[in-house]
Amino acid sequence: MPLLPGNKFNTKKTPPRRSLSLNNLNKLESSIREEEYGIDYGQPAMRIAGQVIKFDTENGIWISEKSGSSGGVSQKEFIKLRKRNESLVEENNLLKLKIEILLDMLTETTSEKQELEQDLEHYGSGSKKSNRKR
Repeated sequence: MPLLPGNKFNTKKTPPRRSLSLNNLNKLESSIREEEYGIDYGQPAMRIAGQVIKFDTENGIWISEKSGSSGGVSQKEFIKLRKRNESLVEENNLLKLKIEILLDMLTETTSEKQELEQDLEHYGSGSKKSNRKR
């Protein structure tokens, strides 16, 4: 006679799973969700060590609203200056390329001029000799 009733290898049946949520919020797109339910949280912000930090959704970075104690520029101004710097660097590279192309063109026209002068001297001196012989 077995000590435990039933077969020890039989497992218990798992209870049926609960049905999924009937909430439609998770099925809607964010734009439709905002229209339907008015969900607008605004710009995320937090305060850390006395500084307010906000998330810039345009650039995808956190921006400090206060300037540091070092007397530097604020984070927003820094981003503007960095963008301006990048555009100036691109413009500078473009201008360097244009100067290089102009120098190549000048070199080409100078060499063509020298070839034409040499041809003129060569043919000019040949015609003078033929005039002298006559």
